[in-house]
Amino acid sequence: MSVKQLSVVSGKGGTGKTSLVACFATLGSNMVIADCDVDAANLHLIAEPLILKKQDFYGGAKAEIDQERCQRTGVCQQVCRFDAVVFDASAQPVKYWIDPIACDGCGSCAEFCASRAIKMVQPKAGEWYISETRFGPMVHARLGIGEENSGKLVSQVRKTALELAEKRDRKMVLIDGPPGIGCPVIASITGVDYTIVVTEPTPSGIHDLERISELCRHFSIPAGVVINKFDLNPGISGEIKKIVGISNSDFLGEIPYEPDFTRAMVQGKSLLEFNSSPSSKIIKQIWENLKSLLK
Repeated sequence: MSVKQLSVVSGKGGTGKTSLVACFATLGSNMVIADCDVDAANLHLIAEPLILKKQDFYGGAKAEIDQERCQRTGVCQQVCRFDAVVFDASAQPVKYWIDPIACDGCGSCAEFCASRAIKMVQPKAGEWYISETRFGPMVHARLGIGEENSGKLVSQVRKTALELAEKRDRKMVLIDGPPGIGCPVIASITGVDYTIVVTEPTPSGIHDLERISELCRHFSIPAGVVINKFDLNPGISGEIKKIVGISNSDFLGEIPYEPDFTRAMVQGKSLLEFNSSPSSKIIKQIWENLKSLLK
C-alpha cells in the first residue's frame, strides 16, 4: 500500500499552521503524525504524546582541543573565521579552548594545528521520539539550543514516520512543517504528495506566501492555500486569492478569525475537540477537499 505524505507549511510563523494540523489529526484516521518543526516544536502541546522510544541525534562536527598536546601557538585562533577559539589568559597554565556555540565545524583549526591537538567530534545535538497519541502514532524531535543541521533532523523524523506508517499499514503521514523557506522546510516538503500553505491576510503574509509557493513550484510539488483569519483584512484576502490563481495552486478555503483556537490550545485540544463552531465546519470541508485531491 502506498503511503500518502501531506505536508502543512507556512511562509512565516504564527499563521495557525500547527492548530490546523491538530484539526486534521482529529479528522483523519489511520495516519502517522510527524512534527517536523524541530527548531520550535509545539504540536506535542496539543497531542500530549506518550513517548515510547527516544533516540539521540548527532548533527555536525565540533572542534575540541586536547590540552595536554596543545603547544599554545595560537595558530588555531588565527585561522578560525568564526571567532570560536578563545584564549584564556587567566588559566594556569594559559590555554585555548573552543566555544561550541560559535564553532561552525569547518575543521580549519584541526587542519593547521601542527601538534595535532585538535580533533573533530560529534556531540549530541538533540533527540527524536516515537510516541503514541490519541490521534495515533507520532514522530517528533527536539533540537538543542544553538544547534544546526535541523534539515538533517527533519529528514530523520520523516524517514522514521514513513517507516512507521508502512510497518503499521497506515495510509498517510501528516507533516507539521516549519515556517519559512530554509533547509528544514525543503526537507519537510521534498517528495511529498501534496503541500498545504497556510497564510494570513497581511503584507508579510502575501510576501511569504509568494516565497513558499515559488519553492513548491521549484520542486514540482502540488500545493494548495488556506487563508486563516481571512476576515481581518478582506482586501488582502482578495489579493491572496488572485495570487493563488496566477500561481496555479489550489485554493482550499478560508477560515475566519476564531478566538476559540487559543482557548482550545490552552486546554490541550484541537478546535474540533473544543467545540462545533462555524470554523470547525469550514475546516471539515477543507479536509474533505484535501482527501479528494489526494485520491
